[in-house]
Amino acid sequence: MKKTYSEFTRGGITVRYETDDAGRIGYILYPSDMTPAEKDCAVEPLVQTYIRGDNMPTAFANGSSLASSASTFDFHFASQVTEGDNIITILKDELHNREARHTLVFSPAYRAIESYTELENTGDAPFTVELLSSASFGGLTPFDAGEAVDTLELYTATSSWSSEGRLVSETIEDANLETSWSRFGTRVKKIHQRGSMPVRGYFPFMAIRDKIRDVTWAVQVACPSSWQIEARRNDFGLSLDGGLIDYDEGQWAKELRPGESFRTPSMYITVGKGSAEKVAQQILDLHERNRSKLLKLPPVMFNEYCTTWGVPSHENLSKIVKKLEGKGMEYLVIDAGWYKNDKYDWSQTGGDWVVAEKLLFPEGFQATVDMIKKGGMIPGLWFESETCGPKSDMHEREDMLLKRNGAVIDTGSRRFLDLRKPEVKAYMDERIIGLLKKYGFGYIKSDYNDCIGTGCDGAESLGEGLRQNMIGAQDFYRRLRDAIPDITMENCSSGGHRLEPSMMGLFDMASFSDAHECVSIPIIAANLHRLILPIQSQIWAVLHGSDSLRRLHYSVVNTYLGAMCLSGDIYSMNDEQWALVDRDIAFYRKVRHIIAHGTSEVKQPGLTGYSKPKGYQTVLRKGESGDALLTVHTFAGELPEYIEIPVGELQIKEAVTSENNEITLENGILRIQLKANFEAIAVWLG
Repeated sequence: MKKTYSEFTRGGITVRYETDDAGRIGYILYPSDMTPAEKDCAVEPLVQTYIRGDNMPTAFANGSSLASSASTFDFHFASQVTEGDNIITILKDELHNREARHTLVFSPAYRAIESYTELENTGDAPFTVELLSSASFGGLTPFDAGEAVDTLELYTATSSWSSEGRLVSETIEDANLETSWSRFGTRVKKIHQRGSMPVRGYFPFMAIRDKIRDVTWAVQVACPSSWQIEARRNDFGLSLDGGLIDYDEGQWAKELRPGESFRTPSMYITVGKGSAEKVAQQILDLHERNRSKLLKLPPVMFNEYCTTWGVPSHENLSKIVKKLEGKGMEYLVIDAGWYKNDKYDWSQTGGDWVVAEKLLFPEGFQATVDMIKKGGMIPGLWFESETCGPKSDMHEREDMLLKRNGAVIDTGSRRFLDLRKPEVKAYMDERIIGLLKKYGFGYIKSDYNDCIGTGCDGAESLGEGLRQNMIGAQDFYRRLRDAIPDITMENCSSGGHRLEPSMMGLFDMASFSDAHECVSIPIIAANLHRLILPIQSQIWAVLHGSDSLRRLHYSVVNTYLGAMCLSGDIYSMNDEQWALVDRDIAFYRKVRHIIAHGTSEVKQPGLTGYSKPKGYQTVLRKGESGDALLTVHTFAGELPEYIEIPVGELQIKEAVTSENNEITLENGILRIQLKANFEAIAVWLG
């Protein structure tokens, strides 16, 4: 029989801990102004774990999930304490000398909760963990005593190269998560990612929505290596849990010797009224808590990659600096190729990080850096810090590289540094941090363009080797920040493959995608408003003299969904084209405070695919300052002549278009004329 043990309400969220006669404890989450029903379901254990050698899960779950194993049910509730914002619950398995400490960091200042677990070996013999959840809760939906048929929807965010963050929904019935006729037989929907690109296939995100009550539960894992999230049920209560990937899915296992403990990565959880898109943004409170705060506003910057295409010479950069004079660019980033040699392409030689002064910078690299500073911009430099190319000297130093089953991990285009080794740490500190300090760079773009895969040697399991190596990567970025405190750091992984919370907390910005030239850029950028902070989402506008004014405006307005980064064939643009771009940059400066702090409402009526999208998109970004920014992008196909957007008491302050669209406001309804396919409109409201 279930009974309430404790209850905490903060920031509009209530956490109710429940116990049962078997000594288990778990919790349910709900908006604090609502009242849950008496749910006919078991207590979902607070910590899911599996210890090697224990009985595996039953009810046909073995092979699909390691949750609900004997290891989980051997733990019993011992005590609970609060320390400030922390709710710490102690579980003990006295038979096997194991102790679990589960922590919720539950602050009224944030609309989301951080959850993690520590497992300790309190005995005198080692054991090996194959599953340990960061968060686990159940009772969904708590507003229906029974199964809640035709009530629940499950949301995930898929991701692939240049197509990040597509929100996908299915009913719980379509996900095959209905309760069986006898409440036996575990049903599981699991998403996961294996390797060092944690946003590949899926973002570490899942949400469940009760469409009858319009309440959504959302979770996000903060992990730079392999992770998993499970929706699971046996009875009328659906549960969610996640964290590090388990041994079945990702060959992760961790040995704990007597006295040792292990802490999971964090998982962020929340609940609120509204859509999955709306409630997911509550988790971004914790992203804001964790980010460096170096950036007060999203910047206006230029990256020369789509201008020089891997040949960032002093001559080329001189032309760029001259062309950008008076444009108000805050950064100029030197991208890939500055280290190339006269034998091989730049893509083959990364990893040695020796400036190609003779080939590209005959006046010395310092002269180029100083020229950028004299032009009024902070100089930035690209690295792919954690890998090496096939024609680099580092490629042959196998003692410095990751191995799997004794062989160097080699994808053909890259090998991977073993970031756990002291000699590798020293090398990176010298070649990367030392170079940045020597020349006075104020910005680093740290790219990462391949995946380690399941794992590497050097630990109890391949998955644990991977986890340790990725912790080593994060330690490097912390050392970099400590060595150059005022440096601006960009997280890039072929664009958006590392847009997860723990990496985002270390960097100031991230490449939102590698989508540079395509028409789907505003779609991807809008998707990411529910998954990362727009102030950290660097969006490219690649400019060409061959572009129409409409296309140029479309490209620049894309960046209004995040941080503005320009690139492209800027030499061939005429005065009329530059006048439009200058106007659009000036408008961005007026509204970027809204991008920095606010909430977003994304509408995509009729949107189909990304490669040839149809329909249109609106993003209404409401700023904490009280004003708002509306962006409109049209795509292919038939469009309405006018669209209407409710904006309440706001008034039009300024608008930018390329087609002189009619824009009116009456009785709180903004009415906008659409004139063409692939046009953009931006309206500042206050």
